[in-house]
Amino acid sequence: MTKHLFSSQNSLITQYLNELRDFSKQTNRRLFNENLQQIGFLMGYELSKHLTWKEIEVETPLAVCKSAELEEQPVIIGIMRAGAPLLEGLRKAFDSADIGFIGAFRNHPNNDDSFEVALDYLACPSLEGRIVILADPMLATGQSLVKTVKQLEKHGKPKAIHIVSVVGAPEGIAHLEQEIPHITLWLAAQDSHLNTHSYIVPGLGDAGDLCFGPKL
Repeated sequence: MTKHLFSSQNSLITQYLNELRDFSKQTNRRLFNENLQQIGFLMGYELSKHLTWKEIEVETPLAVCKSAELEEQPVIIGIMRAGAPLLEGLRKAFDSADIGFIGAFRNHPNNDDSFEVALDYLACPSLEGRIVILADPMLATGQSLVKTVKQLEKHGKPKAIHIVSVVGAPEGIAHLEQEIPHITLWLAAQDSHLNTHSYIVPGLGDAGDLCFGPKL
């Protein structure tokens, strides 16, 4: 598994992440959403450098100049709910990309800390031979992402799969490396650990609730 970690360098991604984490600013839902979008755009920009480009010619009013453009547009898939603002930022970077959505959530059948990952919605084009970018802000246990990737691969074998997350725990990263080592992981920051409730520490809280409000 290839991993790109942005907290190891000084960049605007870290500045936006600081505001996401800041408890005193998390009541500003607009700011939280905008910061996720900004991180998605910047990470999409960095990701674009690792894709395949082709030579083109652009005709200006004065001459024809040689340049380059992406050889193909990716498919961007957001894991709902929290993945929506991150997906929107990636969409601004890849403004001609195909878009897909998948619903994945923790189901607690025993009403305790144990859970299983449930997938209840999927809408995406064929992924055969495509470059797939999967947007999910929180990489905790990694179970949702592993199950999502395996489900998506039933809709065609992608050429490459990139997972874009904001914060990730070592436990989740290790799970991805064991179960889906063929992916490329993009992380704004790798955090310390998971607590007993499988939440990321220090983390930033429940990204879905902070974006859209509490759920039942």
